[in-house]
Amino acid sequence: MSGERKLWGLLAEFTSPARLAEACRGVRDAGYSRWDAHTPFPVHGLEAAMGLRRSPVGWFVLGLGLAGAAGGMLLQWWTATTAYPLVISGKPLFSWPAFVPVMFECGVLGGAAGAVLGFLLLARLPQPFHPLFSSERFERFSDDRFFISIEAADPRFDRAATAELLDRLGAQHVEAVETGGAAAAAA
Repeated sequence: MSGERKLWGLLAEFTSPARLAEACRGVRDAGYSRWDAHTPFPVHGLEAAMGLRRSPVGWFVLGLGLAGAAGGMLLQWWTATTAYPLVISGKPLFSWPAFVPVMFECGVLGGAAGAVLGFLLLARLPQPFHPLFSSERFERFSDDRFFISIEAADPRFDRAATAELLDRLGAQHVEAVETGGAAAAAA
């Protein structure tokens, strides 16, 4: 059924960035892999507390940047030597130093496209709806509250044990989030 409600995960609310960072260390050390922290502003050191690796977006930028530069050079070579070969003042048909500015700009364009596409792919965007949006408490994440969400799809997830861990880590409130659009208080 399309209206079936299924547990998506647990959402824990914290009142300060320090408590959130400490709780992130606790969740990381507990071995959870499908979880995230949500804050109204950047929190220094949160990446280390969460145990996040370096982003692979740079590889997308490098790959598409080099492909753009090579494509720009290839286009100019083909145009100058095959499509419209014009000998001007005895210069060679392929005079690569003249093609460097366009090659550079094509590389920059490819790198920018790589950054955007890499980010969108790795962030699994666009995602017009997320189960956390059904939580009324989660609306405060963009104002003055800090949250940790742990997905039920995590291999270590156990509803009671995970809720108990979040309580022990200092959560002010823990609630279950369902995919059907309802959020219920965790037992």
